[in-house]
Amino acid sequence: VQLQASGGGLVQAGGSLRLSCAASGRTFNINIMGWFRQAPGKEREFVGALTWRTRSTFYADSVKGRFTISGDNAKNTVYLQMNSLIPEDTAVYYCAATLRALYSANPNHYNYWGQGTLVTVSS
Repeated sequence: VQLQASGGGLVQAGGSLRLSCAASGRTFNINIMGWFRQAPGKEREFVGALTWRTRSTFYADSVKGRFTISGDNAKNTVYLQMNSLIPEDTAVYYCAATLRALYSANPNHYNYWGQGTLVTVSS
């Protein structure tokens, strides 16, 4: 499975961005798609996840109500819509995929990773 993330950029606080993650290869085994982020000097942290079949979504408390994950099965693509961005959202954002049946916020539980896309929020 290969994951290609895109859509990062520079945005002012209060603005919006939409990230995309396109999956290719043996995608039929994927159960959950997740988004993580890593700010300079910090550990990689969970942002949100989408279960591919049931379309259940899960979010970190820090982004709940501002970020929305959605998916397009036909395109094998998952999206992260980010609204009301704040400078603390500045990070490299990674999409990830897991074969696990149950949702997890632990990055070690994800089997495949995209290359990351940088989001910078200016104050």
